[in-house]
Amino acid sequence: MIAYRNAVAADGADLAAMAKRSFTDTFGTLYRPKDLAAFLEQTFGEAGLPAQLSDPAFTVRVAVDESGEIVGFAKIGPVAFPGDWPATAIELHQLYVRGDQHGAGVGPALMDWAIDVARVGGRTEMILSVYVDNHRAHRFYQRYGFVEIGRYVFMVGEQPDDDRIMRLEL
Repeated sequence: MIAYRNAVAADGADLAAMAKRSFTDTFGTLYRPKDLAAFLEQTFGEAGLPAQLSDPAFTVRVAVDESGEIVGFAKIGPVAFPGDWPATAIELHQLYVRGDQHGAGVGPALMDWAIDVARVGGRTEMILSVYVDNHRAHRFYQRYGFVEIGRYVFMVGEQPDDDRIMRLEL
């Protein structure tokens, strides 16, 4: 059984560990160890995701299994992509699900939460980026109605990745 709740500052270390593991399991073979380590520290180190748990601009929802382990999370907040975005836009910064939970409904539950929170908050669109070769994620987002609207260079350490920007009109 999976329980869902908003993350709190005390979740920082466990959430960061889950995020690092999930990213590494999915994409770790694509990068030089130095680039991967730099990205993981910048994004999920103490000044990254854990610090954002106390930042009112971000909201993070976690999925927790019966043993209390975080098995997934979604993070929404201000749009960080370059460009002229409406004030009513919100970004889905991350939606990660541990590999052993793929297909168990965790991803859809977190996505439904993110969309509901955005709508209740008066948002008119949700923006995200996804790695060009992450076909599973592309299909997932397309099922929700996200459409590709552009390209984005996503840096992992010093390695540029080709990402796609997708938008969902709410």
